[in-house]
Amino acid sequence: MTDEHTPVTEADLHAFVDGRLDDDRRSQVELWLKDHPDEAAEVRQWQQQAEDLKVAFSHYARFSENDRTLLNPEAQGPFWRRAGLLAASLLLLLSGAGAGIYADRFYAGSPPVETASALESLPGQSKTAFLVYASEKRHPVEVGADDEAHLIAWLGKRLDYKLVAPDLRSEGFSLVGGRLVPVNGRAGAMLMYQDAGGQRLTVLLGKNPESRETSFRFETSGSIETFYWIDGEIGYAVTGEVTRAKLQAIAEECYRQFES
Repeated sequence: MTDEHTPVTEADLHAFVDGRLDDDRRSQVELWLKDHPDEAAEVRQWQQQAEDLKVAFSHYARFSENDRTLLNPEAQGPFWRRAGLLAASLLLLLSGAGAGIYADRFYAGSPPVETASALESLPGQSKTAFLVYASEKRHPVEVGADDEAHLIAWLGKRLDYKLVAPDLRSEGFSLVGGRLVPVNGRAGAMLMYQDAGGQRLTVLLGKNPESRETSFRFETSGSIETFYWIDGEIGYAVTGEVTRAKLQAIAEECYRQFES
């Protein structure tokens, strides 16, 4: 019995949606979902989010030498992964971790626990940074937008990453500045933006060298929305008290500029 001997966790549900369970475990989860309609409804919502993300990111699709299998529907694996491959525009065939959109490197087998943990911890860390710093009046950032070149060089050096500060003026938000923050026990970066009405949002970046996939997810906590993803070694999370549609548009713009 699944409930008595192998409890179904949230990680199992994400793995079920991602197509990462073996046949026996998948069958157990399917039976469990039949007896848990609320969780089954949430799983269906995640699957719908995959379709929504596919639509949102499909116009970034591009192909490379390694993409031949993408053209063969039989080789693409579960729907969530197929939607991700098209949506993220980053090619990868894997049975890896994280829900959503996979990308740019081959990764064999199940993901290391650290990778899944890094992905799952991103929204919480981003939410905490947002709550701590977005409400700060005098010192929300360490380096302001008036010294953007120094800010980007400094944070990029600490992350060992060619950092850019996305230009979000098309979405009504201007750069306030940024600061160094811890992300998964390593140096991370937080960029802050603000609109004309004083509404703020944050973009969190953290390095996770063990990661080899790209995944996109939403998380809602009260009025706070977070859109987060891992792309290669870098995890990204955009957090704000804005509508999900607005945050998705902002995250899409961030993704486009980070990938350009």
